[in-house]
Amino acid sequence: MLQADDLTWLNDVIDKLILKMDGVSDKSRSKIPYTTMNGTHDNRIEDNPSGTETDGINWWTNGFWGGMMWLMYHETGNEKYKEIANFSEEALDQCFQDYYGLHHDVGFMWLPTSVANYKVTKNPKSRKRGMHAANLLAGRFNLAGGFIRAWNDLEGSDTRGWAIIDCMFNIPLLYWATEETGDPRFQQIAMKHADTTMSAFVRPDGSVNHIVEFDSFHGGVIRDYGGQGYADGSSWTRGQTWALYGFMMSYTHTKKEEYLNTAKRIAHYFMANIPDSGIIPIDFRQPKEPAYEDSTAAAIAACGLIEIAKAVGLHEKDVYIQAALKLLRALDESRSNWTTDSDHILINGSASYHNKHHHTSIIYGDYYFMEAIFKLKGNDLYLW
Repeated sequence: MLQADDLTWLNDVIDKLILKMDGVSDKSRSKIPYTTMNGTHDNRIEDNPSGTETDGINWWTNGFWGGMMWLMYHETGNEKYKEIANFSEEALDQCFQDYYGLHHDVGFMWLPTSVANYKVTKNPKSRKRGMHAANLLAGRFNLAGGFIRAWNDLEGSDTRGWAIIDCMFNIPLLYWATEETGDPRFQQIAMKHADTTMSAFVRPDGSVNHIVEFDSFHGGVIRDYGGQGYADGSSWTRGQTWALYGFMMSYTHTKKEEYLNTAKRIAHYFMANIPDSGIIPIDFRQPKEPAYEDSTAAAIAACGLIEIAKAVGLHEKDVYIQAALKLLRALDESRSNWTTDSDHILINGSASYHNKHHHTSIIYGDYYFMEAIFKLKGNDLYLW
């Protein structure tokens, strides 16, 4: 239960979101942004920074801007947000035509766009796009290992047996496909991947691996990798949140208690490591200096914690809500830009520990911050 001062704060943040997004949406209505350059959104429709087929329009975050527009439409009823969301969705059709740049993150791309559209408007074209993406994701399933393959061929690495924790956010596309069609194959693949993730990724203390390599022909774990965290065996915080919230998504769709219990175990590890400041590092096991942080991990964690609170008894709820409030208040008070001088909301996002650049704006940080705020209000549009 939110206290009076929490409700006052929450309503103030929602007012700031509505004011900020009213202007930013007009400026970026013909873009699909990932970050900002000098405060202005970039455009993945036109920009291809690395020159690869997986960059540009195929970039994995290209569903989040559309998702933000659907959240804003749900909150305000303003038709312009629906129109901008439709623009993003239609632009992503190029990915289907290109095909070769597609990857495991089709859930991130089409759940917040096409599936969201279909849930709200029953647009049959959006349903078709969502089903197309679901079939592509199901086609990446490795029967021997019981996992969905991550990425495509990466130069210098044999990734045929690689799976990553991020995919817990993609498999809700498969749950939706079963719910929509009545065909159990999609959910069976999703649950098998979730079960494999429970056994191969989640450690006894509730921390998780980022990448696990399996024998792609015979099954069985070969090794794990530190991936976007500090090192092998460390604790990449955004990976923790993909797992925390991701297992809640699987629980929401299946009601399998083991998924809820796994989400809670990961959540308690995460909560035990939240600093007094509420500012989340890139990796819970990174050196104290340099003090790299990742605001996106805080926003995603808050969403997952609120979802856990919805699923547990009254005596437990407050533990998760208070942790989420701590994270969100810290973001609002010290890691948000509410001015009209910038298109982004959150600052100090970091894609990975060993990237050249840290503490930038990243679109999924803004998306999950917005989702968490609307969840606290009790009026969120659940896109997963």
